[in-house]
Amino acid sequence: MRIGLLTDGGYPYATGESRLWCDRLVRGLTQHEFDLYALSRSAEQEAQGWVQLPLQVSRVRTAPLWMTDENILGGHVRKGLLARLVTGGGGRSYGRRERRRFTAHFTALATSICTSICTSDATAEGSDGGSTADAADAQFTDGLYGLAELACEHGGLPAALRSETAVRVLEAACRAPGTGRTVQAATVPDLLALAAELDRVLRPLSLDWYDEESLGAVDLCHAASGGAAALPGLLAKRFFGVPLLVTEHGVQLRAHYLAATGTALGAPVRALLAGFHGRLATEVYRQAALITPGNTHARRWQERCGADRAKLRTVYPGMDAARFAALGESNDEGGPDTLVWVGRIEPSKDLIALLHAFAQVRKAEPDVRLRIVGAPAPGAEGATYLAHCRALAAQLFPDEAADAHAVGDNPVSFEDIGGAEVADLAEAYAAGGIVVLSSVVEGFPISLVEAMFCGRATVSTDVGAVVEVIGGTGLVVPPRNPRALADACVTLLRDPERRARLGAAARARALELFTVEQNLAAFRGIYLELISHSPVRREADGAPRPFASPPEAQVLGSWTVPAHIPSWATEGVCAGALGTADRDV
Repeated sequence: MRIGLLTDGGYPYATGESRLWCDRLVRGLTQHEFDLYALSRSAEQEAQGWVQLPLQVSRVRTAPLWMTDENILGGHVRKGLLARLVTGGGGRSYGRRERRRFTAHFTALATSICTSICTSDATAEGSDGGSTADAADAQFTDGLYGLAELACEHGGLPAALRSETAVRVLEAACRAPGTGRTVQAATVPDLLALAAELDRVLRPLSLDWYDEESLGAVDLCHAASGGAAALPGLLAKRFFGVPLLVTEHGVQLRAHYLAATGTALGAPVRALLAGFHGRLATEVYRQAALITPGNTHARRWQERCGADRAKLRTVYPGMDAARFAALGESNDEGGPDTLVWVGRIEPSKDLIALLHAFAQVRKAEPDVRLRIVGAPAPGAEGATYLAHCRALAAQLFPDEAADAHAVGDNPVSFEDIGGAEVADLAEAYAAGGIVVLSSVVEGFPISLVEAMFCGRATVSTDVGAVVEVIGGTGLVVPPRNPRALADACVTLLRDPERRARLGAAARARALELFTVEQNLAAFRGIYLELISHSPVRREADGAPRPFASPPEAQVLGSWTVPAHIPSWATEGVCAGALGTADRDV
């Protein structure tokens, strides 16, 4: 079958989220044909190019979400990707009728966003906001799909979203009776910033991907995340009846909430954007035929955002176990007096708490060492945090020497993979007998799974999907608790037999649940299941599509007479017929 794989800031680019998972999915499902529809997030990401694509990728369509207003309006339109974003397909601006349509649809969208803030306040106060929320959901979908249809017919949506009309619509929606005080406090700069953010996130509506030769020609849309990546999938279902599968290893709405706190946007803008992303997540979950969270932690978030439990099916992200096979199958237990931390150095990893915990570990076990392996997160924040951690380590652990003539040595080392002492990731885990995770925020803990593949005992904090991943094969302590972290580390340092038992159990669990093979098997079955509920025929070349007719139709016998068809065989016939009608264009 032909799969439309939708990504945002990841595959096929050489950097970005879900890049490795998407590449393994495409390479592993060789029996399917993939069309990639990718949104890029920065000029730097595009400059680094694509990964080498396998033969089953037949088409790649890309579009940037990072371009500024000056880039678009000033003529910096690269390869025609955004040509339709500024003017319509005919190269003209909106006429009176199109302006009226835009105003009506954008008013519905803006009103639903402001109502979502009011509904949240009402729910917090204990009043019944269910009917209000349902009405706001209807307004949101009317506005969203109305703007999409307008963009497909006439183009020009980004220019309209940055117009004075759009700002006036947002102002009227914020000032309407019943909206929250935070929203009503929005100033003109706030409204301008909100209009710019909505323009960026709604740009997928204006792309030229929605025709019978592009997304209308695929059998299934698979969004690698929610949010902007799922927008093309929503429109493919709306316009052509293409079923939508949504995979979220980390819930996009939660990621937006976490990222919004670190921006320079005002409180009204953050509240309104949270309302927009909440409505978008609800609509994505409603329209998806199936939702595959990467862990139970993500699943709980999706349920809270309105996802139907019947549509949810947890599929753990597959990871390459082969690179750790030699270490995992060996009897090497690593340095018995060495703790290892592996990951990206950033504030959410709480290395400060780890260093304070290690200071208490050293009081109980003076010979223990801590190796911190990883690079700082991109940007100034990551470099600043690494410098702060180095300074704290130097303060807590002055260089120690055995005597007055020996050179001092700090028990904490900061190393990077690929250096002289740590050639690759497997060597990082081989360096210690215990792997530590001290995060205060975590989605799916990749470093823990890698440590489990290596047969290492682990001590980690109870955040994200940690407990689900560990499953009793490691010690888990509360986050932001250096004393508990230190006690757990000391417990394992003093009990080598327990370390070995936990490491062996951890490896067995990882091989059972978190390999690439189990991930591919799950999606192979899901693809077949979803397409079986959407029987259609390929009219373009005359070749039949899978499941266009039931296999029983090839069997001779009296069962084909309508009077003898059993009742169970007629279940879902109407749904299948509607799916055929929707897709036969």
